[in-house]
Amino acid sequence: MTDNKPAADVTKDWQATQGQKSAATRLRLFAALSWIVAIGGEIAGIVLFYQHKFDQGNLPLLIGILVGIAIFAIAGNLLWKAANRHDPARASDTARFFFQNQLGAIITLIAFLPLIFLILTDKNMDPQTKKVAGGVGAALAVLATVMGVSFKPPSVEQYTQDMNACAAQIRAGQPTTACSPDVAAQAQEIATDTSAVTAATKDASHPAGQDVVYWIAPENGAAKSSEPHVFHLCAAVSPLKDKTVNSGSVTEAYAQNAIRITKQIEMEQKQCGFAVSQ
Repeated sequence: MTDNKPAADVTKDWQATQGQKSAATRLRLFAALSWIVAIGGEIAGIVLFYQHKFDQGNLPLLIGILVGIAIFAIAGNLLWKAANRHDPARASDTARFFFQNQLGAIITLIAFLPLIFLILTDKNMDPQTKKVAGGVGAALAVLATVMGVSFKPPSVEQYTQDMNACAAQIRAGQPTTACSPDVAAQAQEIATDTSAVTAATKDASHPAGQDVVYWIAPENGAAKSSEPHVFHLCAAVSPLKDKTVNSGSVTEAYAQNAIRITKQIEMEQKQCGFAVSQ
Protein backbone atom coordinates (compact mmCIF):
# COMPACT_ATOMS: atom_id res chain seq x y z
CA MET A 1 0.00 0.00 0.00
CA THR A 2 1.22 3.50 -0.70
CA ASP A 3 1.78 6.18 1.88
CA ASN A 4 -1.16 8.62 1.71
CA LYS A 5 1.07 11.63 2.34
CA PRO A 6 1.58 13.22 -1.10
CA ALA A 7 5.00 14.36 -2.15
CA ALA A 8 5.66 17.74 -3.68
CA ASP A 9 5.66 16.31 -7.20
CA VAL A 10 3.89 13.00 -7.61
CA THR A 11 1.67 13.33 -10.66
CA LYS A 12 2.39 11.81 -14.03
CA ASP A 13 4.98 13.67 -16.06
CA TRP A 14 3.66 16.54 -18.12
CA GLN A 15 3.46 15.69 -21.81
CA ALA A 16 2.88 17.99 -24.75
CA THR A 17 -0.56 17.59 -26.30
CA GLN A 18 -0.96 16.87 -29.99
CA GLY A 19 -1.86 20.52 -30.54
CA GLN A 20 1.23 21.70 -28.69
CA LYS A 21 3.44 19.32 -30.66
CA SER A 22 1.93 20.49 -33.95
CA ALA A 23 2.47 24.14 -33.03
CA ALA A 24 6.06 23.41 -32.00
CA THR A 25 6.73 21.61 -35.28
CA ARG A 26 5.43 24.54 -37.33
CA LEU A 27 7.45 27.05 -35.34
CA ARG A 28 10.62 24.98 -35.67
CA LEU A 29 10.10 24.70 -39.43
CA PHE A 30 9.80 28.49 -39.75
CA ALA A 31 12.82 28.92 -37.46
CA ALA A 32 14.87 26.59 -39.64
CA LEU A 33 13.85 28.50 -42.77
CA SER A 34 14.88 31.79 -41.14
CA TRP A 35 18.24 30.37 -40.15
CA ILE A 36 18.78 29.02 -43.67
CA VAL A 37 18.20 32.51 -45.07
CA ALA A 38 20.64 33.96 -42.51
CA ILE A 39 23.34 31.45 -43.43
CA GLY A 40 22.55 32.03 -47.11
CA GLY A 41 23.25 35.74 -46.55
CA GLU A 42 26.56 34.85 -44.97
CA ILE A 43 27.50 32.65 -47.91
CA ALA A 44 26.58 35.45 -50.33
CA GLY A 45 28.80 37.83 -48.36
CA ILE A 46 31.72 35.41 -48.42
CA VAL A 47 31.35 34.91 -52.19
CA LEU A 48 31.40 38.69 -52.69
CA PHE A 49 34.52 38.92 -50.53
CA TYR A 50 36.35 36.46 -52.72
CA GLN A 51 35.22 38.47 -55.71
CA HIS A 52 36.89 41.52 -54.08
CA LYS A 53 33.62 43.50 -54.09
CA PHE A 54 34.53 45.28 -50.86
CA ASP A 55 38.15 46.20 -51.58
CA GLN A 56 37.34 49.77 -52.59
CA GLY A 57 33.97 50.44 -50.94
CA ASN A 58 30.48 48.97 -51.12
CA LEU A 59 30.16 49.49 -47.37
CA PRO A 60 26.34 49.94 -47.56
CA LEU A 61 26.04 46.55 -49.29
CA LEU A 62 28.19 44.86 -46.66
CA ILE A 63 26.27 46.49 -43.81
CA GLY A 64 23.02 45.46 -45.49
CA ILE A 65 24.18 41.84 -45.63
CA LEU A 66 25.12 41.90 -41.93
CA VAL A 67 21.81 43.47 -40.94
CA GLY A 68 19.92 40.92 -43.04
CA ILE A 69 21.77 38.05 -41.37
CA ALA A 70 20.92 39.50 -37.96
CA ILE A 71 17.23 39.97 -38.76
CA PHE A 72 16.71 36.42 -39.96
CA ALA A 73 18.89 34.92 -37.21
CA ILE A 74 16.91 36.76 -34.51
CA ALA A 75 13.59 35.78 -36.14
CA GLY A 76 14.67 32.14 -36.14
CA ASN A 77 15.80 32.39 -32.53
CA LEU A 78 12.47 33.81 -31.35
CA LEU A 79 10.50 31.20 -33.27
CA TRP A 80 12.67 28.40 -31.85
CA LYS A 81 12.19 29.65 -28.30
CA ALA A 82 8.43 29.78 -28.82
CA ALA A 83 8.52 26.18 -30.06
CA ASN A 84 10.41 25.10 -26.95
CA ARG A 85 7.72 26.61 -24.75
CA HIS A 86 5.16 24.38 -26.48
CA ASP A 87 7.31 21.23 -26.41
CA PRO A 88 10.29 21.49 -24.02
CA ALA A 89 13.04 18.95 -23.46
CA ARG A 90 13.74 17.09 -20.24
CA ALA A 91 16.34 18.73 -18.01
CA SER A 92 17.48 15.23 -17.01
CA ASP A 93 18.58 14.61 -20.62
CA THR A 94 21.46 17.06 -20.26
CA ALA A 95 22.88 17.00 -23.79
CA ARG A 96 19.56 17.30 -25.57
CA PHE A 97 18.33 19.91 -23.10
CA PHE A 98 21.38 22.10 -23.76
CA PHE A 99 21.38 21.65 -27.52
CA GLN A 100 17.62 22.18 -27.93
CA ASN A 101 17.57 25.34 -25.84
CA GLN A 102 20.81 26.93 -27.06
CA LEU A 103 20.57 25.95 -30.72
CA GLY A 104 19.65 29.50 -31.72
CA ALA A 105 22.85 30.92 -30.27
CA ILE A 106 24.90 28.19 -31.95
CA ILE A 107 23.32 28.79 -35.36
CA THR A 108 23.78 32.56 -34.98
CA LEU A 109 27.48 32.17 -34.33
CA ILE A 110 27.76 29.96 -37.41
CA ALA A 111 25.94 32.62 -39.45
CA PHE A 112 28.22 35.45 -38.33
CA LEU A 113 31.71 34.37 -37.32
CA PRO A 114 33.17 33.30 -40.71
CA LEU A 115 32.06 36.56 -42.35
CA ILE A 116 33.31 38.72 -39.47
CA PHE A 117 36.61 36.83 -39.56
CA LEU A 118 36.98 37.68 -43.26
CA ILE A 119 36.20 41.33 -42.60
CA LEU A 120 38.78 41.63 -39.84
CA THR A 121 41.53 39.72 -41.67
CA ASP A 122 41.05 41.01 -45.22
CA LYS A 123 44.25 42.87 -46.20
CA ASN A 124 42.75 44.45 -49.31
CA MET A 125 39.80 46.19 -47.63
CA ASP A 126 39.91 49.90 -46.97
CA PRO A 127 40.82 50.36 -43.25
CA GLN A 128 37.86 52.64 -42.56
CA THR A 129 35.45 50.19 -44.20
CA LYS A 130 36.99 47.35 -42.21
CA LYS A 131 36.63 49.27 -38.96
CA VAL A 132 33.00 50.21 -39.52
CA ALA A 133 31.91 46.83 -40.94
CA GLY A 134 33.82 44.91 -38.28
CA GLY A 135 32.28 46.95 -35.48
CA VAL A 136 28.74 46.69 -36.87
CA GLY A 137 29.15 42.98 -37.56
CA ALA A 138 30.44 42.28 -34.05
CA ALA A 139 27.64 44.29 -32.44
CA LEU A 140 24.96 42.53 -34.51
CA ALA A 141 26.51 39.13 -33.82
CA VAL A 142 26.46 39.74 -30.06
CA LEU A 143 22.88 41.00 -30.17
CA ALA A 144 21.59 38.11 -32.27
CA THR A 145 23.50 35.52 -30.22
CA VAL A 146 22.12 36.85 -26.94
CA MET A 147 18.63 36.68 -28.46
CA GLY A 148 19.30 33.01 -29.16
CA VAL A 149 20.36 32.11 -25.62
CA SER A 150 17.67 30.62 -23.36
CA PHE A 151 18.57 31.85 -19.88
CA LYS A 152 15.63 30.13 -18.14
CA PRO A 153 14.61 27.38 -20.55
CA PRO A 154 11.40 25.44 -19.93
CA SER A 155 11.60 21.75 -19.12
CA VAL A 156 9.26 18.79 -18.73
CA GLU A 157 10.19 18.69 -15.05
CA GLN A 158 9.26 22.34 -14.51
CA TYR A 159 5.98 21.94 -16.37
CA THR A 160 5.20 18.88 -14.23
CA GLN A 161 5.68 20.94 -11.07
CA ASP A 162 3.54 23.72 -12.48
CA MET A 163 0.84 21.22 -13.45
CA ASN A 164 0.77 19.85 -9.91
CA ALA A 165 0.49 23.31 -8.40
CA CYS A 166 -2.22 24.26 -10.88
CA ALA A 167 -4.25 21.13 -10.08
CA ALA A 168 -3.95 21.82 -6.36
CA GLN A 169 -5.17 25.39 -6.84
CA ILE A 170 -8.14 24.24 -8.94
CA ARG A 171 -9.14 21.65 -6.32
CA ALA A 172 -8.83 24.18 -3.51
CA GLY A 173 -10.76 26.86 -5.36
CA GLN A 174 -7.77 29.19 -5.09
CA PRO A 175 -6.62 31.73 -7.70
CA THR A 176 -4.95 29.70 -10.43
CA THR A 177 -1.64 31.54 -10.50
CA ALA A 178 0.26 28.42 -11.61
CA CYS A 179 -2.09 27.56 -14.46
CA SER A 180 -0.21 28.71 -17.54
CA PRO A 181 -1.73 27.68 -20.88
CA ASP A 182 0.99 25.05 -21.24
CA VAL A 183 -0.06 23.08 -18.16
CA ALA A 184 -3.65 24.08 -17.43
CA ALA A 185 -5.44 21.47 -19.54
CA GLN A 186 -3.67 18.52 -17.96
CA ALA A 187 -3.94 19.99 -14.47
CA GLN A 188 -7.67 20.30 -15.05
CA GLU A 189 -7.82 16.56 -15.82
CA ILE A 190 -6.32 15.78 -12.40
CA ALA A 191 -8.66 18.19 -10.63
CA THR A 192 -11.70 16.87 -12.53
CA ASP A 193 -10.88 13.25 -11.68
CA THR A 194 -10.43 14.17 -8.02
CA SER A 195 -13.82 15.88 -7.95
CA ALA A 196 -15.44 12.87 -9.64
CA VAL A 197 -13.93 10.49 -7.08
CA THR A 198 -14.97 12.54 -4.04
CA ALA A 199 -18.50 12.85 -5.45
CA ALA A 200 -18.68 9.08 -5.99
CA THR A 201 -17.29 7.97 -2.60
CA LYS A 202 -19.79 9.51 -0.19
CA ASP A 203 -21.06 7.38 2.69
CA ALA A 204 -22.24 7.84 6.25
CA SER A 205 -18.69 8.17 7.55
CA HIS A 206 -17.55 10.45 4.74
CA PRO A 207 -20.46 12.66 3.64
CA ALA A 208 -18.12 14.81 1.57
CA GLY A 209 -16.48 11.81 -0.10
CA GLN A 210 -12.82 10.82 -0.13
CA ASP A 211 -9.85 11.46 -2.37
CA VAL A 212 -8.81 7.80 -2.18
CA VAL A 213 -8.62 5.44 -5.15
CA TYR A 214 -7.30 1.95 -5.87
CA TRP A 215 -5.27 0.63 -8.80
CA ILE A 216 -3.16 -2.32 -9.92
CA ALA A 217 0.30 -1.97 -8.42
CA PRO A 218 3.26 -1.45 -10.79
CA GLU A 219 4.92 -4.64 -11.93
CA ASN A 220 7.91 -6.05 -10.05
CA GLY A 221 7.97 -3.26 -7.47
CA ALA A 222 8.58 -0.52 -10.06
CA ALA A 223 7.90 3.11 -9.18
CA LYS A 224 5.26 3.36 -11.92
CA SER A 225 3.55 1.02 -14.36
CA SER A 226 4.88 0.74 -17.88
CA GLU A 227 1.32 0.89 -19.27
CA PRO A 228 -1.49 3.25 -18.20
CA HIS A 229 -3.99 1.78 -15.74
CA VAL A 230 -7.48 2.63 -14.53
CA PHE A 231 -8.08 3.62 -10.92
CA HIS A 232 -11.14 2.44 -8.99
CA LEU A 233 -13.32 3.46 -6.05
CA CYS A 234 -12.38 0.62 -3.68
CA ALA A 235 -10.30 -2.54 -3.56
CA ALA A 236 -13.36 -4.81 -3.62
CA VAL A 237 -14.41 -4.05 -7.19
CA SER A 238 -14.39 -6.95 -9.63
CA PRO A 239 -11.62 -5.60 -11.95
CA LEU A 240 -9.18 -5.73 -9.01
CA LYS A 241 -10.00 -9.27 -7.93
CA ASP A 242 -6.84 -11.34 -7.35
CA LYS A 243 -4.65 -8.34 -8.22
CA THR A 244 -1.92 -6.65 -6.18
CA VAL A 245 -3.50 -3.31 -5.37
CA ASN A 246 -2.14 0.06 -4.32
CA SER A 247 -4.20 2.90 -2.92
CA GLY A 248 -3.82 6.62 -2.42
CA SER A 249 -5.05 9.94 -3.72
CA VAL A 250 -5.81 10.59 -7.39
CA THR A 251 -2.52 12.48 -7.50
CA GLU A 252 -0.65 9.41 -6.25
CA ALA A 253 -2.48 7.20 -8.74
CA TYR A 254 -1.29 9.43 -11.56
CA ALA A 255 2.26 9.08 -10.22
CA GLN A 256 2.13 5.33 -10.81
CA ASN A 257 0.60 5.70 -14.28
CA ALA A 258 -2.97 4.97 -13.18
CA ILE A 259 -4.32 7.93 -15.09
CA ARG A 260 -7.85 6.93 -16.14
CA ILE A 261 -10.87 6.94 -13.84
CA THR A 262 -13.14 3.92 -14.10
CA LYS A 263 -16.04 4.23 -16.53
CA GLN A 264 -18.15 1.94 -14.34
CA ILE A 265 -18.69 4.43 -11.53
CA GLU A 266 -22.28 3.43 -10.72
CA MET A 267 -21.43 -0.29 -10.71
CA GLU A 268 -18.41 0.31 -8.46
CA GLN A 269 -20.44 2.52 -6.10
CA LYS A 270 -22.77 -0.45 -5.52
CA GLN A 271 -19.89 -2.90 -5.06
CA CYS A 272 -18.14 -0.53 -2.63
CA GLY A 273 -21.21 0.45 -0.62
CA PHE A 274 -21.25 4.11 -1.61
CA ALA A 275 -24.37 6.11 -2.33
CA VAL A 276 -25.11 5.89 -6.04
CA SER A 277 -24.77 9.29 -7.74
CA GLN A 278 -28.02 10.74 -8.94
